[in-house]
Amino acid sequence: MKTLTQSPTDPDFVQDPYPFYDAARATGKLGYWQDYKMVAAFGHDAVHMLLRDRRFGREIPAEMATEGPAHLAPFLQVEAHSLLDAEPPRHTRLRKLVLRAFTSREIKALAPGLETLCHDLIDAFPTDAPFDLLTAYCTQVPVIAICRLLGVPEDMAPKLLDWSHKMVAMYQASKTIETEHAAAKASEEFIAFLTDYVDERRKTPGDDLITRLIQAEEDGESLSTDELIGTCILLLNAGHEATVHSLGNGVKTMLEQGWSPEWLAPEGISGLVEEILRYDPPLHMFTRYAYEEVEMLGHTFQRGDLVALMLAAANRDPEALARADQFDPTRPPKVNKSFGGGLHFCVGAPLARLEMEIALPILFARCPELKLAEAPQYSNSYHFHGLTHLWVQQS
Repeated sequence: MKTLTQSPTDPDFVQDPYPFYDAARATGKLGYWQDYKMVAAFGHDAVHMLLRDRRFGREIPAEMATEGPAHLAPFLQVEAHSLLDAEPPRHTRLRKLVLRAFTSREIKALAPGLETLCHDLIDAFPTDAPFDLLTAYCTQVPVIAICRLLGVPEDMAPKLLDWSHKMVAMYQASKTIETEHAAAKASEEFIAFLTDYVDERRKTPGDDLITRLIQAEEDGESLSTDELIGTCILLLNAGHEATVHSLGNGVKTMLEQGWSPEWLAPEGISGLVEEILRYDPPLHMFTRYAYEEVEMLGHTFQRGDLVALMLAAANRDPEALARADQFDPTRPPKVNKSFGGGLHFCVGAPLARLEMEIALPILFARCPELKLAEAPQYSNSYHFHGLTHLWVQQS
């Protein structure tokens, strides 16, 4: 196995990590990423295999678990009750309860309101000056959708977004001690808000996800308040980080490379969404712990070893997809690891796809002359991959 060196905060890498992925794949299915001090899977087959191998999982092995620093206690409390970091049997119970409330019918019911929201946001676009599409549109659609889904007031969206930004920053390579304190404070405020809101919904049920999560039961068990709060925070944080940047990265790519109306037609939109997610996804790395000694692809993992699953590298593996480095929404959706896989396949994937399938056609139908006002730049937020701004103009 080759040792690979690449700082995840290097400015050139942040703007374009794909050459490093190409070079890493050329050395083998697995490589040791020195900067992260862990083995990383760059090839599609390796990532696919690891996503589904039950000998690897998200939950830290019991003998490795620690209490963590005191100043991070609120953030760690949310993490401890998150579906994302659970494994069976806890994961099985939580996911069944969440899916019982987070149904395809409830997601589809958001569609008319999302269409109206998109038109309202576009109505507010300036027509004679450049503006940041990321804040004016790409951020607003998913965050307001989550507010509506949860049943929280839409005027809370800016505060929820602020809390989410500060918590998600904990997963970035560029995090500092200031990041940790900000994440802890945001977690504490988020928990307090949702605790009060859940109590209110227990007394006065509504037609929203929080009420349905309260009412959901599986074999006589229901979500605890901590689990319910952790689920709500996960949905908002993941929805904000993933869909905002899926929309932003997708519009950027379409404007840079040129776009075709056929991509946005009813028969083409799902292919466009899948190709956007494959070509330049918002999440590039997902990690797993080995739960036993595992021989795989010429390497022996020991219990407790972390392995990085390089989702974006897998998406562009030329051994899995012809012309993998080219953007082509007309190709059959074959290779897309952007939502993960196996037990931890993203529970919010149907909502993310719906938001993109609604937001993109409306945007380009209403703004057919949209163009970039300046070269987009990606933020220093690896292992996420999203823009700082997306300055555009309509003429």
